[in-house]
Amino acid sequence: MHLQSWPLFGLSITTPRLTMRYVDDHTADALARLAARVGVHRPDFMPFSTPWTRQPSPTLEREAMKHYWRNRSILGPDKWSVPFAVYDDGELVGVQDVGAEKFAVTRSVSTGSWIGLPFQGRGIGKEMRTAVLHFAFDGLGALEAHTSAFHDNPSSIGVTLALGYRENGDYLDDREGVRTRHRRFVMSRDDWLPRRRTDITIEGLAPCLDMLGAE
Repeated sequence: MHLQSWPLFGLSITTPRLTMRYVDDHTADALARLAARVGVHRPDFMPFSTPWTRQPSPTLEREAMKHYWRNRSILGPDKWSVPFAVYDDGELVGVQDVGAEKFAVTRSVSTGSWIGLPFQGRGIGKEMRTAVLHFAFDGLGALEAHTSAFHDNPSSIGVTLALGYRENGDYLDDREGVRTRHRRFVMSRDDWLPRRRTDITIEGLAPCLDMLGAE
């Protein structure tokens, strides 16, 4: 799907390993069914502040579709979320999201992601975060990127630290009714520049810039 009235449908990022495309309706459906079918985390652990993965099928799939539609409907320069479906060797494995508020002023983004359980532990998470950081810093001209994770999520924190983020404090969060510490991390443009890769390409960005406050 590539509609001229919604140029984000033509947006993609490519690395030597991964292809990442903006989520259209067909891909949103595939992602929803993937999460319901293979799972995103162990049943005894919750990595998300909003426990969306606890919903039974088909509620999970329907609520996931509503999530993508909702974020698309409110997208504009003041607040946006851009989800990328992630393909490893042509196989859909998860989603990488980047979002911002008042980007034209702040030049600051935040990221989040999930990967299906069978595809975890293969280095995909690090590669897709690297790609979306390239999108933010090189494509949009961001000045900083933020992310966070619960203190007991070593895989997410490991990726974050390996990419060169710095600790940025923490806060107490509600995780399924239990007070749990959430750790924050930040990467500045100066942190990213020495790690900048030349083998990542972005396609279809120019017509989207005004929608994201990044002209």
